Amino acid sequence: MGARGAILVAVAASIGNFIQGWDNATISGAIVYIKTELALQTSEEGLVVAMSLIGATLITTCSGAVSDWLGRRPLLIISSVFYFLSGLVMLWSPNVYVLCIARLLDGFGIGLAVTLAPIYISETAPPDIRGSLNTLPQFTGSAGMFLSYCMIFGMSLEASPSWRLMLGILFVPSLLYFLIAIFFLPESPRWLVSKGKMLQAKKVLQKLRGREDVSEEMALLVEGLGIGSETSIEEYLIGSAADQEPSEKDYKVLLYGSEGAGLSWVAKPVVASGHSSIKPASRLGSIIGNQSMHLMDPLVTLFDSIHEKIPETGSMRSVLFPHSGSMFSSTVENHHHAKNEQFDEENIEREGDQDYYPSDSVDGVSDDDLRSPLISARGSSMFNNLRSGRDGEAGIGGGWQLAWKWSEKEGGLKRVYLHQEGSRRGSLVSVQGEGEGVHVAGLVSQPALYSKQTVGPAMVHPSEVASKGSIWKDLTEPGVKHALIVGIGIQVLQQLAGINGVLYYTPQILQEAGVEILLKGIGISSKSTSFLLSAITTLLMLPCIALSMRLIDISGRRQLLLATIPVLIVSLVLLVVGNAIKFNSIVHALISTISVVVYFCCFKMAYGPIPNILCSEIFPTRVRGVCIAICALVFWIGNIIVTYTLPVMLSSIGLAGVFGIYAVGCFISWIFVFLKVPETKGMPLEVITEFFAVGARVRRAASAKNL
Repeated sequence: MGARGAILVAVAASIGNFIQGWDNATISGAIVYIKTELALQTSEEGLVVAMSLIGATLITTCSGAVSDWLGRRPLLIISSVFYFLSGLVMLWSPNVYVLCIARLLDGFGIGLAVTLAPIYISETAPPDIRGSLNTLPQFTGSAGMFLSYCMIFGMSLEASPSWRLMLGILFVPSLLYFLIAIFFLPESPRWLVSKGKMLQAKKVLQKLRGREDVSEEMALLVEGLGIGSETSIEEYLIGSAADQEPSEKDYKVLLYGSEGAGLSWVAKPVVASGHSSIKPASRLGSIIGNQSMHLMDPLVTLFDSIHEKIPETGSMRSVLFPHSGSMFSSTVENHHHAKNEQFDEENIEREGDQDYYPSDSVDGVSDDDLRSPLISARGSSMFNNLRSGRDGEAGIGGGWQLAWKWSEKEGGLKRVYLHQEGSRRGSLVSVQGEGEGVHVAGLVSQPALYSKQTVGPAMVHPSEVASKGSIWKDLTEPGVKHALIVGIGIQVLQQLAGINGVLYYTPQILQEAGVEILLKGIGISSKSTSFLLSAITTLLMLPCIALSMRLIDISGRRQLLLATIPVLIVSLVLLVVGNAIKFNSIVHALISTISVVVYFCCFKMAYGPIPNILCSEIFPTRVRGVCIAICALVFWIGNIIVTYTLPVMLSSIGLAGVFGIYAVGCFISWIFVFLKVPETKGMPLEVITEFFAVGARVRRAASAKNL
């Protein structure tokens, strides 16, 4: 899957986070001079710093719903406008009141950029590099901090540094951000599909993927409009149609090879056998009944089972479809004639319905219909032309394929996300009692575009799907509710780790630790020394974040968190020890500086980007903006509390007490991640939401068993 377009778009969308990082570092340096010139009290100092956080909190309350209504791109543009205006006002700021207004505008820009960038990148990125691209905002934010600290350090060497210039220069990158957002950023294809703008979404996907045929991903985006309802896991054995003779009562999924090859394959249901590499597919009951796992969320086990056995070679497509450009479609037995609705790809208006009576058909469905895209203007059936971008690439990402089946006894049309089983792809497996074939597991649920009011497997328009129900009803879906628990929980605990408090007050913390003694030989003031060390610290973050970008789609989000949070705890404990025990000044300064550097670097590797990445992945398309806004609102409230109280805490309990509290917060975070946070690497967004629906079902079954 071509990714150059998605990478460039992600870089452009991350400029807003660059500006946020620039602002964070600038205010932490400028506040040293602001409080002197304006004679600020401790509470006023905290208010000036926290004013941008208040603005971010206020704008976040409505950003999610507005982004689901207007789109992601318009709000990113608006964020650049807020940044620009705040920079100009801060450059002028005659008093603390005007400065607070400017910081409020700045917060509006920060709130929109930080909330919308992860959504936008997740909705435009291919699954296999989604984590890496969503780490870009963390990288650009740290790069902005580094450049800002370099600027502040240089200005601190002057006789009379201008804090207004430090803050006001923000308007320069803001103008660049505005121009790029206007002329380069496209709208999110998932948002376009949710509004029924199919042709626009297709054109955006073609540019992002660098290829013409995006029908398979278009089908996936349309199916993502539906929130999984009573999703189940089923197992199939896929083999040649010539070798298998299922009974007439059994449904079958036909998998068609490339044109002219004459290949077709049949998926037969497999009785739960215990041979599945996706263990819950075969043993959901064992998870429910396992009393030793009552603390561990079954959802974590469900997700982990996907990643336990990484395929060594080949792919499901290479086994089933040895020819390049193969098609993966589904058909059914004993179903009614399909009704064809003509979709207007530019708007939601449609022509009248027309009955569809295929000729030259297989089981009542024509070969031409099987080869037509799901959202084609020529006719929209339940079938999709699923073409691979290159040989060996698996369907919709992460080894998943998309298909449909029709079964009268199961309630009509069903959507199936298929994933190959077994520890080695590219080989046939033998399942006891079922013969030989390719063993797959399927997440089965009702498709997004199917209406029970129509006759047979007919499709409705995507705009009708998006308009069904209410936001409240969608938010109360069991899978969505649990996703909110995970998202809110990890955002709250991230704040308990204290990063934003330390971030805003790094120069003061280092100055209080006496770090000027480390560089006293170069003849600069303690303020300049703290700014220089802050710049060095943020510079060291960049290779750590680059390493994270490499690992996050390999080791995964969950493993990175579990590995780095203990390092955070150790660094915080060292800070406590260094400040509680009376070492000599050099040892004290070394312990404090090294601990702060290690804390920052490890935090930026995992706990910095991953909460936003997870929140952008675990919610369905229809409510993604609203759900992320809820999580972001919790984030900003916690941010305000931590930032506003840190100066008071420093003066009352000192550095040792502050970092002791943060160490406890990190320990609680590790427990929460271990028990509640699933691994989402490499999986299509739509499949992730289906797994949350399955997890909700498992929890209900476990609760019923315990009653």
